[in-house]
Amino acid sequence: MTRSMRDEWRGARRIVIKIGSALLADRETGSLKSDWLDALCDDVAALRADGRDIVVVSSGAIALGRRVLRLPSGPLKLEESQAAAAVGQIALSSAWREVFARRQVTAAQVLLTLGDTEERRRYLNARNTLAALMSLGVVAVVNENDTVATSEIRYGDNDRLAARVGSMISADCVVLLSDIDGLYTAPPAIDSAARRLDVVEDITPEIKAMAGDAGSELSRGGMVTKIAAAEIAVEAGAHLIIANGKISHPLRALSEDAPSTIFLASANPVVSRKRWIAGSLVPKGTVIIDDGARTALESGRSLLPAGVVQVEGSFDRGDAVSIAGRQGEEIGRGLIAYSIADAARLIGCKTAEIETILGYRGRSAMIHRDDMVLKRSM
Repeated sequence: MTRSMRDEWRGARRIVIKIGSALLADRETGSLKSDWLDALCDDVAALRADGRDIVVVSSGAIALGRRVLRLPSGPLKLEESQAAAAVGQIALSSAWREVFARRQVTAAQVLLTLGDTEERRRYLNARNTLAALMSLGVVAVVNENDTVATSEIRYGDNDRLAARVGSMISADCVVLLSDIDGLYTAPPAIDSAARRLDVVEDITPEIKAMAGDAGSELSRGGMVTKIAAAEIAVEAGAHLIIANGKISHPLRALSEDAPSTIFLASANPVVSRKRWIAGSLVPKGTVIIDDGARTALESGRSLLPAGVVQVEGSFDRGDAVSIAGRQGEEIGRGLIAYSIADAARLIGCKTAEIETILGYRGRSAMIHRDDMVLKRSM
């Protein structure tokens, strides 16, 4: 591991860790690798003690479930995969809960699909849940919700899911623990002259061409899906590391110069998110604010309902809107926390009045500062 990679890893305060099925489930028996899981959770507990926020994305439900159901080896039909996931999910979530509890760490299960990270309102719900769990000191264990898949369960989805979760929570780093210690210039099992790349600064066509696409019955993803995940992560401002997960204490090993590959992000998560809001989303409406609110925004604060004088357009919660002054000049853009109907009812109200007006406890900010970019930065 290079000095630059050690710095990026050691400086990361919010981390997503993806665990592949082949690491959690024994290839021959399909049973859980309890000793390995214990060592990993020791590493996670140590990172949390160092002040890091950790989210785990775990594979393994299908691998564990097919053992319980005594399903034959080889590819499974979609309904068999879903049945195995339904059975295995119980065992997997129980294992995570028990192993973390022995370290006085509370774990939570969050079931997601790629659709939950792509549809904006579902995305916001998931992001808010994960943020609340992290603020409460809980380690969220995210699993792909294979039991409700409506299309074929695709190889490597959890690699991409981990990257999308990293984007969702503004992670500094995404770690893909795998059965290989990084990206090689060619598949090392085939080419003895292949060499590992320590750092990838730009994902070029040449980098993509280096990927093999081998997976096992338990580990469904290959290097192609890991590079696809790296593209998602770095675009969101998160570095992505591919590291060897077969060893004991794989996360501790990253701090001890273990061989791995890091894909470097060119901007931090906050900058990347604001760039996305400013340039990639079409505003669905306008929120007009008073001069006091404008001053507050320019000093780095969130937009509260008290500073709003008018709303226009047709938007729902999570949509992008334009923020304008009284003369109609655009001040910035942001993701709004309310639909236009609810936003209109909250115009000019105090934060303490939101629950009384809406009948539920809404968010205090109409547009949070983390979901906003001002014109001077666009």
